[in-house]
Amino acid sequence: MRRYRVVTDPDTGESYVPVSAMGAELYGIPTLNKGTAFPLDEREAFGLTGILPPHVSSMEEQLDRVYEAFSSERDDLAKFLFLVALQDRNETLYYRLLLEHLEEMTPIVYTPTVGDACEQFSHIYRRPRGIYVTRNDRGRIREIMNHAPYEGVAVIVATDGEGILGIGDQGAGGIEISIGKLTLYTCGAGIHPARCLPVMLDVGTDSAELLNDPLYLGVRERRLQDDEYLEFMDEFVDAVFSTYPDVLLQWEDFSRQKAWSVLERFRDRTCSFNDDIQGTGAVTYAGVLAVCKLTETAMQDQSFCVYGAGAGGGGIIEVLVSGLRKAGLSEAEARQRVVALDSRGLILTDRQSLEPFKRGFAREPEMVDGWELSDSHKIGLLDTVRNFKPTVLIGTSGQPGTFTEAIVREMAGYAERPGIFALSNPTSKTEVLPENVFKWTDGRGLVATGSPFPPVTFNGKSHGIGQGNNAFCFPGIGLGVYASGATRVTRQMLLAAGEAVVEHVSDAQLAEGQIYPSVADLRPVSRSVAVAVGMAALDSGVVPEEDAENLTPESMAARVVEKAWYPEYLPYRIAD
Repeated sequence: MRRYRVVTDPDTGESYVPVSAMGAELYGIPTLNKGTAFPLDEREAFGLTGILPPHVSSMEEQLDRVYEAFSSERDDLAKFLFLVALQDRNETLYYRLLLEHLEEMTPIVYTPTVGDACEQFSHIYRRPRGIYVTRNDRGRIREIMNHAPYEGVAVIVATDGEGILGIGDQGAGGIEISIGKLTLYTCGAGIHPARCLPVMLDVGTDSAELLNDPLYLGVRERRLQDDEYLEFMDEFVDAVFSTYPDVLLQWEDFSRQKAWSVLERFRDRTCSFNDDIQGTGAVTYAGVLAVCKLTETAMQDQSFCVYGAGAGGGGIIEVLVSGLRKAGLSEAEARQRVVALDSRGLILTDRQSLEPFKRGFAREPEMVDGWELSDSHKIGLLDTVRNFKPTVLIGTSGQPGTFTEAIVREMAGYAERPGIFALSNPTSKTEVLPENVFKWTDGRGLVATGSPFPPVTFNGKSHGIGQGNNAFCFPGIGLGVYASGATRVTRQMLLAAGEAVVEHVSDAQLAEGQIYPSVADLRPVSRSVAVAVGMAALDSGVVPEEDAENLTPESMAARVVEKAWYPEYLPYRIAD
């Protein structure tokens, strides 16, 4: 494994990168390649003279060239493939381009376009990135982890590809979601790409379409289940932390029950977290705090209805309950403020075959005594809204159009500024279109979506649509762990992340009804989140003594700046 490092010359103070590769080998390493920007002295020193066109380009010239080419691509998937090709040959230029056009390009490298890339993975595959650990590697997973291209990895995003976004089992194509997440770790938090490792846990697939696809690149077997699956995960986790003892391991896009099972199995003994559960909870908490700020109400005065009780919905409930407890409510009082529904209706404790992870947020049947119901056998969303009267309605169902006119108008009848969070991804899965919320609430609704939507003009006033994007939280959580040396991810750290995000929603944005920052502000948001997470880690007692010494908000901010990489070309010198 190679190690990317920046060295400071003690005599001149110049920062440089020691490089041992030469000629075509150097040009073929994405983290080191400068393309046409290699200066003449480095071309001579590293055997590149004659390989490149004679003109030495500036970074600005390269950016103009690649942005022109990007803009000429015919559709979003073609733009995705163009950016993949750029990332595969010159990562510094790739990340600089993204930072220059973050709002435009985030939907291409992340949701929603990354969902298309997962579906088309075996048909658009170009070049390997990351590590594939398969069910056939049992007994030698530690050896496989040592095949990673770089040492010193700080963040791993691992998926088994079973619960990708709202589109389900994508098998080996799930690697694209890990790559996309880590792209935002670098864009938002500035964690160098050589310290980011995407991992695909290919335990098989249950998708008949994939198993019958002659071009499918994954393991053509049904998924491991039960004890075999958990034994595989145990070996993988042991291999990860023996190879990278200080790494943060993020779990991504597992199926509902497996997401909870894996999180519970490892979070108290490893530095790991599940973004679909905990990251979604933190970013939703941030949006709720913005609703409170805009409406001048308190957190403990809100009531919540979560429609869609999978990993995301369950995670939202857990973080909201923690937030309500922080606001002064008891555990029981906090849980009384939240109800959840799934495809079978309102989740109550007397339901037969209640999934284990749902027991924590199921309500007692006595709660519905006295409710006026249209169907006593299945208490649906309209009945729940009509009787429970939530101030904030949150959708993670993946079912488009389920926040109907009747439901939204019902909320508007008792709530002055109802919060409507349609968080399902991709865009085609959103529970309600923002323009309909404004129409049905006479412009009073406070809308958040999972995918990006343009502003909506209603009665001559523009309303920004805040995107409840996990990217506002998880890169900063990763940077906060990396910079503080935290050994666990705690609930206090998740709450701190959400509280830091809301501080970046401006008064002007709130005046428009926008309850999340702009994606263009991802880097400053991530830095604030990282500082808050680091200090919360200290308060939680999960920062080792040697890292905790003299850790203050100011020193934590300095650590964050020190750890964050900005994509620019540094001088190269031949390694000793």
